[in-house]
Amino acid sequence: MKRMAVVTSGGDAAGMNAAVRAIVRVGTDMGMEMFGVRNGYEGLIAGDILPLLNRDVGEILHLGGTFLGTARSREFRDSIDARRQSVEKMRGESIDGLIVIGGNGSQTGSWELTRLGFPVVGVASTVDNDLYGSDVSIGVDTALDIIIESIDRIRTTAESHHRAFLIEVMGKTCGYLALAAGLAGGADVIVTPEFDIAPAEVEQQLAAAHARGKRYALAVVTDGAKNNAQRCLEHFKAREDEIGYELRVTILGHVQRGGAPSTYDRILASRLGAAAVELLAGGGSGQLAGWIDGAVAFTPLDEVAANKKQL
Repeated sequence: MKRMAVVTSGGDAAGMNAAVRAIVRVGTDMGMEMFGVRNGYEGLIAGDILPLLNRDVGEILHLGGTFLGTARSREFRDSIDARRQSVEKMRGESIDGLIVIGGNGSQTGSWELTRLGFPVVGVASTVDNDLYGSDVSIGVDTALDIIIESIDRIRTTAESHHRAFLIEVMGKTCGYLALAAGLAGGADVIVTPEFDIAPAEVEQQLAAAHARGKRYALAVVTDGAKNNAQRCLEHFKAREDEIGYELRVTILGHVQRGGAPSTYDRILASRLGAAAVELLAGGGSGQLAGWIDGAVAFTPLDEVAANKKQL
């Protein structure tokens, strides 16, 4: 293998740049020419591919997001012709293999490219931590740090004003962030898509905190839960007297995905990126580079695409 490309796809995650840096530097050290694809699978379809030298990735380790850009491509997902065009574009540049940094949808795309006969290795990266084949993905640690910092700040106001806060975090179908942040942040109740709790039960937990003499209460809620923060607030608004607290909602939104990557994410991204290059350069393909039981591990992409990670 002489020429290798890397693409960042789907939602951005802090640490993606660190992974790109490791991929380019390890690949260059192995004597390969390295390339980057701009704007995810959309760029792959369009053939928006540029050469990457070590100096091009020299100052990106500490940056959040992805300097290559990213996008969600419905065309790539839905059209085999678009996927074939992507392969043709890479072969037109004499690229021998591709590394895809991304989450569920991105790695399903990796598997589809593998099925077309093109060598692909995935790198686990999603703040939701819902990707099968990795205990933790790039971006998760940073997102949790941001959430916990926010919860700690909100707690100050909540206690000062004798309030209950509903704090909504990301997680379209997976409640990992809510669960981990709720445990680490001392929440009184946690609501996730997997373990959805009716507003009446959330109310009971908040009222119980008040009955114990607690000056404030916190509920951490996943935005993808049926009973998300807004729905709970609608239920509670007329019942503040019964709960015992004034109620407020804070929706953290995309702030969770931004900012400089944590030390853990920088190291994790570097290790997974390096491992992906080594596997692909050695003739391996159709695998996801993830982190399982404290070490780099590889999971077949067909298993990744076919399975849902359990909370």
